[in-house]
Amino acid sequence: MTETSLSQPPDRGETRRGLHYPLGRWHPEPGDLHEVASGVFWLRMPMPFSLDHINLWILDGGDHWTLVDTAIPASSCKDVWRGVLAKLLAEKPVGRLISTHYHPDHLGLAGWLCRKTGAEFVMTRTEYLTARMLLGDRREEPPEAAMRFSEKAGYSRAQLDKMREDGWGRFASAISPLPDEYTRIADGDVLTIGARRWRVVVGSGHTPEHACLVDDAGTLMIAGDQVLPRITSNVSVHQTEPMANPLGDWLDSIERLRALPNDLLVLPAHGFPFHGLHERLSQLDADHRHKLDMLRRYLADRPRTAMQTFEILFGRQIDDREMGMAVGEAMAHLRWLEDAGLASRTVKRGAADLWQA
Repeated sequence: MTETSLSQPPDRGETRRGLHYPLGRWHPEPGDLHEVASGVFWLRMPMPFSLDHINLWILDGGDHWTLVDTAIPASSCKDVWRGVLAKLLAEKPVGRLISTHYHPDHLGLAGWLCRKTGAEFVMTRTEYLTARMLLGDRREEPPEAAMRFSEKAGYSRAQLDKMREDGWGRFASAISPLPDEYTRIADGDVLTIGARRWRVVVGSGHTPEHACLVDDAGTLMIAGDQVLPRITSNVSVHQTEPMANPLGDWLDSIERLRALPNDLLVLPAHGFPFHGLHERLSQLDADHRHKLDMLRRYLADRPRTAMQTFEILFGRQIDDREMGMAVGEAMAHLRWLEDAGLASRTVKRGAADLWQA
């Protein structure tokens, strides 16, 4: 495919924290497509959040295009996609759309894009069914399980009242109606797309069955949110499964991903393409283990609620917009310590749980 309206990337990459960024800080402008490797195009989609973009990938399948991830169903994102689709469809059809996982920035426009293009929708089963479950869960008030989960984490009475006022089911407003059918992919599957063979490598912790795509021969990895170069993916316990240990799943996934070659060019969902997979995995592992060690020592001083651990885990004030993610992440670290026998909790009806080393 001919690139259009592209500024030129720098001649040399840059290295930071043991990682090498072949393109440095350069990225394509919205709506432009940059060929990072033969038949693999980078679309950087702006989003109206503090995390202000998502990287989407377009793969040349020879007689069709394959899209990887979608962005959210905002009018600005649809406008960018309309321009991109006009370029793509002028050459050949879009035959397939793959979502790496169920979060709205990766899935939000899947239904809209599939309806516009007739593309086959592809996803892992757990991610698809999780999205279906959340789409069907819209209520005027949060379920009692959610209220109880927040109360046990340390929410104040005012915060609980605000939860009730806000209603339940915001996920549905962040997703266009999903396709009614999908094609399942699973760990170890191989997708032949044009001249490349992409192996499905599943990670867990951020979401239950996150699909990465690895082209071993071409030394490429479409990593989604499973490996990001500059920020750490949120790992949370949710009210639907309060006794889960997602941080254990995340750390186990890091160990499995170490089996991949270190010379892969990693194409992440946020940030910049980079080399140095093993270095980044080690950084992610060390960051969480450092937090676990600090948290264990913090809980040795006196019992704390989950929300009282924010100062040690995050080192700053958490605002209302971040509260749900912060509670989920704090609970993930506490549950890991509990499962490891390094922390226990005292449960009292109608009050927050107290955790201690």
